[in-house]
Amino acid sequence: MKLTGSQAAIESLLHENVTVIFGYPGGAIMPIYDALYDYTHSKKIRHILVRHEQGAGHAAEGWGRITGEPGVVFATSGPGATNLVTALGDAMMDTVPMVCITGQVNSAVIGTDAFQEADVIGVTAPVTKWSYQITQVEEIPFVFKKAFHIARTGRPGPVLIDITKDAQLASFDFEYPTEIKLKSYNPTTQPHMGQIKLAAELLNNSKRPLILAGHGIHISKAHKALFDLAQAADIPVALTLHGLSSFPNDHRLYAGFLGMHGNYGPNVLSNKADVVLAVGMRFDDRVTGRVVDYLKDAKIIHIDIDPAELNKIIHVEAPIVADAKPALQELLNHIKKQKHTQWVEEFHKCNAIEKTKIWDNDCNPKKGPIKMAEAVTRISEATNGNALVVSDVGQHQMIVARYFKFKLPNSFYSSGGMGTMGYGLPAAMGVKTAAPDKEVISISGDGGFQMNIQELGTIAQEHMPIKIVILNNGFLGMVRQWQQLFFDKRYSMVHMQSPDFIAVAKAYGIKGMKVKKREDLAGGISKMLQSKGPFVLEISVEQEDNVFPMVATGASVSDIRLE
Repeated sequence: MKLTGSQAAIESLLHENVTVIFGYPGGAIMPIYDALYDYTHSKKIRHILVRHEQGAGHAAEGWGRITGEPGVVFATSGPGATNLVTALGDAMMDTVPMVCITGQVNSAVIGTDAFQEADVIGVTAPVTKWSYQITQVEEIPFVFKKAFHIARTGRPGPVLIDITKDAQLASFDFEYPTEIKLKSYNPTTQPHMGQIKLAAELLNNSKRPLILAGHGIHISKAHKALFDLAQAADIPVALTLHGLSSFPNDHRLYAGFLGMHGNYGPNVLSNKADVVLAVGMRFDDRVTGRVVDYLKDAKIIHIDIDPAELNKIIHVEAPIVADAKPALQELLNHIKKQKHTQWVEEFHKCNAIEKTKIWDNDCNPKKGPIKMAEAVTRISEATNGNALVVSDVGQHQMIVARYFKFKLPNSFYSSGGMGTMGYGLPAAMGVKTAAPDKEVISISGDGGFQMNIQELGTIAQEHMPIKIVILNNGFLGMVRQWQQLFFDKRYSMVHMQSPDFIAVAKAYGIKGMKVKKREDLAGGISKMLQSKGPFVLEISVEQEDNVFPMVATGASVSDIRLE
């Protein structure tokens, strides 16, 4: 089949079962957009025109997080490609499959500082799993096949293909590979049985075992395997930020949310565990606190598909390189049924302390301004925890993680490793596009929301019925909290004057409502959820509200503060 490089690029995407592209056209990728014209009009593929390339990247992340398949992005050369860097770095840190296709200037002028030329491979190599520049049209089928294979398999991640304009315009005989084998890339998915037996022996002899579960549970779809193992061995389960919604939060073995602003129990009791099973998580600094004091008395089992994560930060007795699901299933075959009633009860006691000191006041205040936790709790109750929730980054992110009662597996999406403000709104577009029949709620602060506020235009044009919540405290809240606690309340450049968000939404043709009083909160949430189209609900919350518990930077998790 004789095709141009541009047509071959689209046909390659169809061979990879791509149905949606998030993108923004420009000069160097114009031939691909010209080819795309026929495919969109025949409805073979859908293109969503974003308002900024960063928005395209985060939307593709949202798609990748919920489907497990690579989100696809188109962007032009120069600034179009460099605008993707933040989203690529975010996807790389958070293990999200994504394939970005960027146009490039003609190969004859590469290196001459041509108009909108940038060294895209040099710029993106540190934040991609693989990146490659196509200068010969014949390379397109194999490179696309390789890109999707690398993005999907092993530890998923972002891949970038840069295609010169002359390669897009040239013609060749197109044939797409049916399979691919790469000598230098063969991820291990099945566990080593010797390590599984060692791990089982450690757990079977444990008196105070603890499971730390992360994003790998969602990626591997290992929710049932995790639940069955925890049940069989009666082990408390604590979840990382990306692990939230991987274990029922109303189960007696749910220990809570790990990390700097996580629950009291899993933080203060981590160092009392004698055996820790870590699955699909990477022991980042927000979880460990001061590393030298973390899990000093515990024997550690670590299951991860990426061998680079094993023994990287924490010494591990039983490292297991494998996909989480088969590893947990195999481990279950060697586990003895046990009861750790007293140990589990310690977590329940910690929960009771946290409830008295924090939850009761934050979730059900009797007077004063609306609190963030109160707003999130009411949204959780109104949806019965059955929404897909996309959070931006900041105080509200930690509040959502702490107080939304997720009922659906893999139903919480946020930026973890990079902590990217502006992630929430465009990522919600990707989630909603992939799950049109689910209720999708985007929750942002007034700061993060304004970083990609222009994507309201995309939401309006594409008629995406996303429910958008802005918790407005007039500050860059997380920075302000740190300045209050550690910089003597020297509030440097954190007060933020915002536009009338409801008027901005209206300008885009999106309905909205602002809530200032507690007595209007339930009605506002109800109106938002009943809206058939997109809806912006701005909630004015307490300005100097803080998120506790908190583990200060450089402190041990055992030193977690309740106030």
